[in-house]
Amino acid sequence: MRLLLVEDDPMIGASVQNGLRQEGHAVDWVRDGLAAELALRDNPYTLMLLDLGLPRRDGIEVLTRLRASGSTLPVLVLTARDAVSDRVRGLDAGADDYLVKPFDLDELAARVRALTRRQLGQAEPMLRRGRLELDPAAHSLTLDGEPVHLSAREFALLKVLMDQGGKPLSRAQIEERLYGWDEEPGSNAIEVHIHGLRRKLGAEWIRNLRGVGYYVPEHA
Repeated sequence: MRLLLVEDDPMIGASVQNGLRQEGHAVDWVRDGLAAELALRDNPYTLMLLDLGLPRRDGIEVLTRLRASGSTLPVLVLTARDAVSDRVRGLDAGADDYLVKPFDLDELAARVRALTRRQLGQAEPMLRRGRLELDPAAHSLTLDGEPVHLSAREFALLKVLMDQGGKPLSRAQIEERLYGWDEEPGSNAIEVHIHGLRRKLGAEWIRNLRGVGYYVPEHA
């Protein structure tokens, strides 16, 4: 998934970006409120992680303007403002969840997973397509109950496809979800990862609808 991180503290921003990348997410990081609005305008994100004490435009204003535009993008507020009144203000402005600094990266990753499940309408933490079962928290995959080892990028790509519930995604759409600004994919990177998945799972699990894109079927 592609996430937008809005954080002006360089140490916190680098730590969060690296931690979420290790979870398999593409993370674009901006450091002020105006840059956040420009990023939101030009890029398709699954979730935004938003600090409140930002230069140029406060996080509450960014959030208020986002909701006023009609966007339902999940927003997880990350802030040092731990007063109850501040939390209430952030939630009333449209935040979906709130995490007070300092926080544990494992808890942050779990909250990101929970919010994205809610956005996708997934009640269960496990993703299932027929005999495939993917566990985002454990970064594990089984086929017919047997574990299948995938590279980090293969796992991320398969999760993107399984999140769609059988709807195909074009190569461009997959790249938008897998790669951030500073990650330039090779011209055939997606095809290479698709080939790897087919080799490990069987070609029947990663299908291509000509002229439309790739998808994971319910049964293979």
